[in-house]
Amino acid sequence: MSGAETDDGSGRVPGSGRGAGRKSGRTRRRPRLEGFKREILNLPNMITIGRILMIPPILMLVDKTDPFKGVLAMALFLIAGGLDVLDGWLARRRGLVTFFGKFADPLADKIMVMALLVYLCAEGRVPPWLIAVLLGREFYISGLRTIAINEGIEITAGAGGKAKTSFQVIGIACVLIYFPYRAPWGGWLRFHDIGLLLLYVSAVLSVWSAFTYTKGFIDALANQTEEVSVDDDDGNIS
Repeated sequence: MSGAETDDGSGRVPGSGRGAGRKSGRTRRRPRLEGFKREILNLPNMITIGRILMIPPILMLVDKTDPFKGVLAMALFLIAGGLDVLDGWLARRRGLVTFFGKFADPLADKIMVMALLVYLCAEGRVPPWLIAVLLGREFYISGLRTIAINEGIEITAGAGGKAKTSFQVIGIACVLIYFPYRAPWGGWLRFHDIGLLLLYVSAVLSVWSAFTYTKGFIDALANQTEEVSVDDDDGNIS
């Protein structure tokens, strides 16, 4: 037996003990882009991408002259809303929450709502001031949320924000229908007027939720501490 094969004094030959021949728990490095591509291709994220791709067909169906197109646009819009719930549920249920999903899911919601509101405004169905309030609030909250993340502050959506979203979605759906339809109990269901009323309520809730979000951010910031330098013997800080 050669010197490389002799024992170490313990009576055991190296490589002949328990676990010999097993693969070590080594890991390999791979490009981050490869993992990112896999994240994008999981089912919840593909549903999110599908929601974004539904926006052009919905816009193409917005028509003041064809009631059927209005109903179809409304149906696709509500389906997109249902898929929004589904992709979030799947991501949590299957442990597929990813960085891309956290970014793309709320982005898809905002693109959908903003695109429809701007298009409906151009069609004369929604007043410009309402668009300014709703979209202004979205930009403001997005900016404030970015600042909060940089400060290590997490503020969850309150009841006002969730109610705002509900009124907004139902309001847009009604405005998409546009045409009045006879109600089963008599009279007419004027969906355009109903939709505008719901969007007005959504605007009020948007302002209120922006206020509460700002207050939550300020309160959280007030509870944080930071290190500061002392410049003089009196304890004045800079």
